[in-house]
Amino acid sequence: MEQTWRPSINPWLMIVPVIMAVFMFALDETISNVALTYIAGSFSVSQNESIWIVTSYLIASGIIIPVVDYLCKLMGRKNFFMLAIIVFTGASFLCGIANSMAWIVITRFIQGLGGGAILPLSQSIIMESFPPEKRAQSMALFGLTVILAPTIGPIIGGWITENWSWHWIYLINIPIGIVAVYMIKMLLEDPPYAKKQKNAIFDKYGFIFLCGWLVLLQIVLDKGNDADWFSARWICWMSFFSTVFGILFFISQFKGKNPLVDLSILKDKNFLFGTLGQIVMMSVFLASAALLPSMLQALLGYTSFLSGLSMGSRGLGSIMAMAVYALCAKYLNDKIWASSGIFLIAVGGMFFGMINLQINLQTIAFPNALFGAGMCLGMTTLINLSFVSLKNEQMNNASGLQNLLKNIGGAFGTSISSTLISRGAQKHQYMLVDNLSDMNSLFVDKIATLTDFFSSFSADSAKTFLMAKTSLYNDMIQQAHLWAYIDTFRIFAAACLIIIPFIILIKVPKYLK
Repeated sequence: MEQTWRPSINPWLMIVPVIMAVFMFALDETISNVALTYIAGSFSVSQNESIWIVTSYLIASGIIIPVVDYLCKLMGRKNFFMLAIIVFTGASFLCGIANSMAWIVITRFIQGLGGGAILPLSQSIIMESFPPEKRAQSMALFGLTVILAPTIGPIIGGWITENWSWHWIYLINIPIGIVAVYMIKMLLEDPPYAKKQKNAIFDKYGFIFLCGWLVLLQIVLDKGNDADWFSARWICWMSFFSTVFGILFFISQFKGKNPLVDLSILKDKNFLFGTLGQIVMMSVFLASAALLPSMLQALLGYTSFLSGLSMGSRGLGSIMAMAVYALCAKYLNDKIWASSGIFLIAVGGMFFGMINLQINLQTIAFPNALFGAGMCLGMTTLINLSFVSLKNEQMNNASGLQNLLKNIGGAFGTSISSTLISRGAQKHQYMLVDNLSDMNSLFVDKIATLTDFFSSFSADSAKTFLMAKTSLYNDMIQQAHLWAYIDTFRIFAAACLIIIPFIILIKVPKYLK
């Protein structure tokens, strides 16, 4: 009976508010990225410290996801879904009126607690509302929303930040949240197995272990680079305790009678490999979405709006890919589409690995379009493939676990990429500084040219010579940072290529071939 449950109204109508909630949540994953410089300036903190605005949101999302299944049993899925959106919307208001760094980090954490439940609940609702043979179409809409919203987030965030204020990038969630809650109350239905249950048991020890693991891990990832990683004793201790908590969490989930997440679902190879592919894709997607605007602002002097606009071709790529998939899906199975999508992301990373300081919006439009197309094809098909062999009753648990791992991957990718840029710039600066020598004829000629140029502004020869050397040194610093970005994008490409063989191991059911 549970297997054949279907909503009494048209499922395409029922999922409208669900898609609205997904869009609102996914938008906030990246809308802050282009405003980080402005927010950091408002609160007089460094750019590295401002990354906590992004990662606190991601880590809170990761903490709440394993509790989703329990809270659905405790309250009923529809009621909990509405509560999650209310918490997210209320926290958005608090973010919008924040007047200190501590305030916005805390409220972003609360926002993540509400938002973290939205994605797995939406995913399971959509999967259950359609018969297996029609899930591909519904998940295509879901996947397009998940990809398109973070893509246009920087554009919207940049425009709002420049024309209004960064506070409004959070306040715009309020009307969307109110409408979504009202429509969900009117349209959404709970299947029998998702209604309020009296026997819901909370795994409190598992939750404590999970919080300890993720919070300490995020502190290590965010502050490790500033503290010179394991050269700092407190980083070593936090890493140790994070590892211990992580091990205890997995032991408690494997051996506990009522675990937060049923890890036995990982025995399903489709779910395992599909989730692994999505973790890599989410890491690359969120990390690149954070890096690219900051690179354009720091190296090329782009405004927040222009740096956000640079991400626009990702949305165009996503839409084009979805159109191609809709027209040609029947000719190739989803495993081929997923592998092709991941390969497109790798190619986009390779193109970004060949950039220089003469790039413009047109130059980076093509690789960004490849990223958008690849994410749309890969994520949409992998979500469907990873769930094809699961029962409806397993959807809440499976989507919760999958989104937990994807969130961890996204937070890990964002933090590590920031470290790669910082350390990579230092490495390349060390390699390039030897070229600033009187033994280098090109350096000598350039110094002479610049000294002659600056002499038109000052008659002091010593001063003009110093200005020339300073100018060349600044160019060297800029070039070192550029190479750090290039190396990081190449690592993104390599990670995507490595994951493709695992996708090939996924089994495709007959009705998807």
